[in-house]
Amino acid sequence: MSSEVAIRLAGVGKVFRVYAQPHHRLLQGVSRNSRWGKEFRAVSGVNLEVRRGETVGIIGRNGSGKSTLLQMICGTLRCSEGEVEINGRIAALLELGAGFNPEFTGRENVYLNASLMGMSRREIDEKYASIVAFADIGGHIDQPVKTYSSGMYIRLAFAVAINTTPDILVVDEALSVGDEAFQRKCFSRIEELKSGGCTILFVSHSASSIVELCDRAVLLDAGEMLLVSDPKTTVAMYQRLIYSPPEKREEVRALIRGMASTQMVLHKGASDSNDFVPLSGAGGGRLSPDVTTTPARELVERFEPGLRSESMVSYVSRGALISNVRIENLAGERVNILKPGESYVYRYDVAFSEDASHVHFGMMIKSTTGVDIFGMSSHAEGEGIDHVSAGERYQVSFRFKSWFLPGSYFTNAGCNGVLSDGEAVFMHRIMDAMQFRIQDRATDRRKAGFYDLAEEPACSLVVVGSGSQAVLS
Repeated sequence: MSSEVAIRLAGVGKVFRVYAQPHHRLLQGVSRNSRWGKEFRAVSGVNLEVRRGETVGIIGRNGSGKSTLLQMICGTLRCSEGEVEINGRIAALLELGAGFNPEFTGRENVYLNASLMGMSRREIDEKYASIVAFADIGGHIDQPVKTYSSGMYIRLAFAVAINTTPDILVVDEALSVGDEAFQRKCFSRIEELKSGGCTILFVSHSASSIVELCDRAVLLDAGEMLLVSDPKTTVAMYQRLIYSPPEKREEVRALIRGMASTQMVLHKGASDSNDFVPLSGAGGGRLSPDVTTTPARELVERFEPGLRSESMVSYVSRGALISNVRIENLAGERVNILKPGESYVYRYDVAFSEDASHVHFGMMIKSTTGVDIFGMSSHAEGEGIDHVSAGERYQVSFRFKSWFLPGSYFTNAGCNGVLSDGEAVFMHRIMDAMQFRIQDRATDRRKAGFYDLAEEPACSLVVVGSGSQAVLS
């Protein structure tokens, strides 16, 4: 295996034997045939290489094989077929606290758990203060962990795992634990490891976390690796899959397989040049030419036909169809080049082909990397239009202020409702329905981020300590 590759999976699969009754397992043990159990294939034929310093997300529905795959990578499960190669020291956050002895104190469990992760006594001594500070459980560190609250238990387990300074870090849904402050501390530590060249495998159901943290993302479904692509595209396909009705799901799976067979996977290193390769039928999130690199010569709102979303993903319709997605100024003119600080209206039309109740509409504005920036709903949670009949049409309008900083943004459009059988569904949803751009004030390049929250003057400086004071603006 190349020294540039941290993880290599070649045809990896895992088969479990499932028994209808507990005693069938015993009978199988003494029998020469397999009639006492059935095979369940949890993971099948996964081929993947993860390079050093790369962060790869794994996303999929419950039962898709994500955790099983990670356990085979970490060595806590053996492969039924294929080969796993690991190049470097690995630390795993699979089941937080696995290996803790409830009768031991927190201090004793730190040494026990860290030693199981391959750390020497000297290394643990050097890291101990950092682990305790990260866990932040005070004097409870010298109490048996059986007396801990679930929050304290999780904090200590995470602190041990995250402070082992691994070459490879494997995280399985562990970042959803703890309060907001602790979660931010965990993300900050992972970002620190990432910037230090640590290879990270990250499993989550949080689409925004996958998009923000990862260089690439893998979509698993029913044990099959359907797609490896940039995070934004993979998340869009995952959402299309999970929101498809059961009878359409295999059709969507086939579509995603077709994308994977025609796509060139973008590895870390190529991403620095923004060299995205378009996907068949989806555009791969590639920006239209002249999106963010050329500042606007004059602040005039307008419509540019060439500025369009090449990454649009339309979900399967379930009784409604969204069309004619656009942004208009207050004079009713269609625009996609917006002036900073002006008011605009985001509009789309919805045609209903089925009766529905509790119907409501939504929108979301996202960054080019797929991070949700701002969204609105037509109704509060639990409310909506009492009844909509098949054949009715609605025009939906959301008014917003363009306080966004210069750059390109994408919009979503969605319609939710309850069908006649009582199922609450996305009746239709379009991801990356359109693209728009906020113009650049070429005279002021001091601001960063997504929003312009500055007041005038944006910054003032006071010189102090020189015997006099002066105000600089």
